[in-house]
Amino acid sequence: MTRFNISCHLLQMEQTRELSRSERLDWLRLIRSENVGPITFFQLLGRFGTAAKALEALPELARRGGRKKPIRVFPAATAREEMDTLEQFGATLMAAIEPGYPKPLRQIADPPPILTLHGHPELLNRDILAIVGARNASAAAIRLTRQIAGELSKGHLVIASGLARGIDTAAHVAALDGGTIAVVGGGIDYPYPRENAALQAEIGARGCVIAEQPFGTVPQARHFPRRNRIISGLARGVLVAEASPKSGSLITARMALEQGREVFAIPGSPLDPRARGGNSLIRNGATLIEGAEDIFDALQTLRHRPLGEPDQPLLPLFDPVPPDEAELQSARPDIVNFLSATPIEIDEIIRLSGQPPALVLTILLELELAGRIERHFGNRVSIAL
Repeated sequence: MTRFNISCHLLQMEQTRELSRSERLDWLRLIRSENVGPITFFQLLGRFGTAAKALEALPELARRGGRKKPIRVFPAATAREEMDTLEQFGATLMAAIEPGYPKPLRQIADPPPILTLHGHPELLNRDILAIVGARNASAAAIRLTRQIAGELSKGHLVIASGLARGIDTAAHVAALDGGTIAVVGGGIDYPYPRENAALQAEIGARGCVIAEQPFGTVPQARHFPRRNRIISGLARGVLVAEASPKSGSLITARMALEQGREVFAIPGSPLDPRARGGNSLIRNGATLIEGAEDIFDALQTLRHRPLGEPDQPLLPLFDPVPPDEAELQSARPDIVNFLSATPIEIDEIIRLSGQPPALVLTILLELELAGRIERHFGNRVSIAL
């Protein structure tokens, strides 16, 4: 069955181009508006053509989805203030349609429509390897991470990680001279953890720091899975240096597989709980890594292979003429009945309902803007709790 990679499809429909300041302001307002996530953003862009027209349509779409009170549309004045603050900080905004936006990240299912960048954006389109691992890493794992990251950096690979304690910090420090990218869970200005404030500033000066969250955002637990899909989405592959079975690093590895990236893992002692995640990845097909040369060899082969499976023919996302209200009213109850607290794939809803994909996607878009459903990784939706 065809999987809907909506954002990738829409981004490929138009040639990359620089946005004007007013267009970038509209993009920022749209992604900062209530109940608008990356997938919804690109659906709105596909339906209405521009972010400005999508902003005008938000209130009516949310009302049709069953929302009682008006949806909060991000104010233009607040967006201008954010843009001015970023400029004063020395950071820039980059939209997914612009030429400098990292090509591998543009190809994932839910790329950030807007990235905040501090540093050297040219690093984003070089060959990148992500390195992630335990915050409470062993001394041996930190030493090996530094060695591998340093050798990969000298071999002209840019190292991406999440600026966390332990493995992330070791990878960033070792790759500073060759180029490193830190993807942070909060705002571009917020050092987290605090002990890495100096390192974050140094990466901003010599490498590149990336944030999806607004300026001034304090990182929260819910931000980190979204950060992780950027770390893996930037890279050709992800190396897990050390990770417990419930580590966030394994979430990054799972996202990497979903995105068609290669997963590498360093084996460890079965007596150390921090090694169980990496060992489990190796048992399930990850490439075992003992040194940088193993990664160079693997990436040499990967350079001649696409990042994901070849695009399958996409069913129409939205008809040129949107479904009329009578069609939507008739189909809404059936679509809602298929939803529960358990996430279900959108493809499955289309199959079970027998409705045209454009009709189902429109109803789900309205329900999400009304705050009645949540989107989940893997093209799934559920009733909002």
